[in-house]
Amino acid sequence: MNFAPGRPYLWHGVTWASGVPSLLLADTSAGTMDAVDAMGLRIGMKATGPGRFCTGRYGFAETFRVTPMPCPQQAQAGPGGQCATCRERDEFRFAHHAHKGGQVPAALSAYLDQPHLLYVATFAHAASKVGTAAAPRRVSRLDEQGPVHATYLLQARDGRAARVLEDTISRDAGLSQAVRGPAKLAALTDPDPRQARVAHDAAVGRALAALAALGLCPEPEEWAPPACGAELRSPRQGERLAYPHDLREGEHGFQVDSCSGSHALVRLIPDDDVRYVLDLSALKGRRVLIGSYTSPAMPLQGSLF
Repeated sequence: MNFAPGRPYLWHGVTWASGVPSLLLADTSAGTMDAVDAMGLRIGMKATGPGRFCTGRYGFAETFRVTPMPCPQQAQAGPGGQCATCRERDEFRFAHHAHKGGQVPAALSAYLDQPHLLYVATFAHAASKVGTAAAPRRVSRLDEQGPVHATYLLQARDGRAARVLEDTISRDAGLSQAVRGPAKLAALTDPDPRQARVAHDAAVGRALAALAALGLCPEPEEWAPPACGAELRSPRQGERLAYPHDLREGEHGFQVDSCSGSHALVRLIPDDDVRYVLDLSALKGRRVLIGSYTSPAMPLQGSLF
């Protein structure tokens, strides 16, 4: 993707649809969306202003695939990051309540009819969650969330059955269905793999016991984390700090060394011993200019001496 100087791009965030982390950006002049590989990327950017814009919706392709679609009006964002028109057209918004009855559009119903996986994921701060993923998205669904450990518990016949089991495991095993992004990010400055492993094994054990109590026969299988996130998930080597500036304000520039979910381990200048952890989704819905921008000077840290 070639960036045009002075042209605003709408920042959609990080996608793992291709199996590697990529920045998803929409060209505001052409209304088209493209992805650029994040690993090794040296990028400078600045937000054009404080406004948030609609990041579009998800559409269904060939029944089994969900694909992002940019907002044709490039409208201001409303609640949930969408304009009213895109929200109204977003059939996927019914997915998380389809198993409880109510409206289910035909395209979503066909998507939910395929097998779904039930999983437990644990993040760097040792918090675990239960979730579901459509069979074709069994890998990318976890990759995009950035856990340090995850285990598939079983494959359900369809998405409705998987979500019923998700609710049951959440209740009976005491597992959340969501983990807050800021907590994930903070833990990555100094991850503790042993603590996360212990927490994950305990969460999986509770979930398997709950499934067995239902008369089901789980078939646990470990998820293989992407190699490009190994540095970020591992105990820090050298100085690693939380990026102290708000990406939504001012100018920023960095190189991505490691990526897990939407989180990145970056260095501001080549061969710098100090690296920073930041969330690439912080700019979602913002219009940015791409160019030779650099981050503000960093304050000296006492731990460097």
